[in-house]
Amino acid sequence: MSDVNTDAPKKPGILSKIIKLVVRLVVAAVLVGAGFGGGYFYFANPLSPSQSMLTLLAEEQAAKEAEGEATEGEVGPKKIPKTLPETELFQTSYYEMEDALTTNLKDSRRFLQIGVSMSTQYDQAVIDNVQTHKLAIRSDILGVIGSFTEADIEGAVGRENLALAIRDVINKRLEQLEGFGGIEDVFFSTFVLQ
Repeated sequence: MSDVNTDAPKKPGILSKIIKLVVRLVVAAVLVGAGFGGGYFYFANPLSPSQSMLTLLAEEQAAKEAEGEATEGEVGPKKIPKTLPETELFQTSYYEMEDALTTNLKDSRRFLQIGVSMSTQYDQAVIDNVQTHKLAIRSDILGVIGSFTEADIEGAVGRENLALAIRDVINKRLEQLEGFGGIEDVFFSTFVLQ
């Protein structure tokens, strides 16, 4: 007799159905998770394109500052410093006459009172020469002031002309007495016309 049960196909059991279902659910969950993860990384950038560009520029600026190259708000090519040859700088010495000088102006009843200061870029010897011969220099300056009229000393140009004339007379006196002038500029610390 033949066994009928041996030749008949076996029906799958409930256990194998549950395993297949769980495997399918796990594969579906992995695929859905991968889709959500990819979408998040692709679409979840919270910055707009302009904000992204500003962030990149800020990072670049920070990198330049770390290297010591950055300047304030500089974008584009940077300036290259020009190397200049070293020039010799001279120290300027000043001398101010202690007392103001007062004298009448030419063809006028008015008088001018000025405080005279002078400068040189030569050594202290020039200032020492001025101090040594200050009586003669004061006399020469008073003579120059007396040769100017009221119209001659009006305005900035008139004062500049007076300063140049005083400078020239001081240098002339120093050259005569010491062999060298050296006064380069004359300034007025006071200038009163009365």
